[in-house]
Amino acid sequence: MHMNNIPGVFAGRVAIVTGAASGIGRATVDVLHARGASIIAEDSDPEVNGLAQPGIFPLVADVAEESSARTAVAAAIEQFGQLDVLVNNAGIIINKLVVDMTLDDWDRIFAVNIRGVFLHSREAIRAMIPNRRGAIVNVGSYACFQTFPSIAAYASSKGALAQFTRTLAVEAIEHGIRVNAVGSGDTVTNILNHIHENGPSALADYGRSAPIGRAAQPEEIANVIAFLASDQASFMVGSIAMADGGKSVVLPA
Repeated sequence: MHMNNIPGVFAGRVAIVTGAASGIGRATVDVLHARGASIIAEDSDPEVNGLAQPGIFPLVADVAEESSARTAVAAAIEQFGQLDVLVNNAGIIINKLVVDMTLDDWDRIFAVNIRGVFLHSREAIRAMIPNRRGAIVNVGSYACFQTFPSIAAYASSKGALAQFTRTLAVEAIEHGIRVNAVGSGDTVTNILNHIHENGPSALADYGRSAPIGRAAQPEEIANVIAFLASDQASFMVGSIAMADGGKSVVLPA
């Protein structure tokens, strides 16, 4: 599990990671940086500023805004000279039945979870095309394919993310740019903190229903993201690589 010390896999590479302040995003920043990447760490939470160090440039921004995507790509080029990798990790969830959901609830989930992915991907690809190489990794979920009551907005956004990943992949590969996604399972992060008193504990509980019998640690998802972003995944185009402890391959008991 502790592959952070694979030296130099990303030496000389520059990445943008959204949702970088905590959880899977924070772990991805740590893994990529440990393997040699320079990183623009973007998050709407000012806590991301605490990641500042040589090779990590924090950016406080709302991923759903067009200006944020442009600023992030410009920062990568200004600070580090180029852009090689984009990790679209920022994501939010709401647990409400459709009959109880407001239009604002729905629109905000889509703004972060798919509009932000579109905007950042578009700006990143524009910067990558002249270099004839690059990698984009979108962070999906088993909700790319499965669902349960109360996650209509989230599951719809992740279904859209899966199809966006596939379509962009076939558009981008002629330019040497690979686009893939990871389908993460329940991971011990803060994504449910606005719903549960102890979000990480709730996720740990949910994870017990997976065949593996537990939730993931953020680093376990970050390692898959890092693989997909690396040259080691050179033949992977438009894949949704499931990292969910087997949850998506069994029917519930």
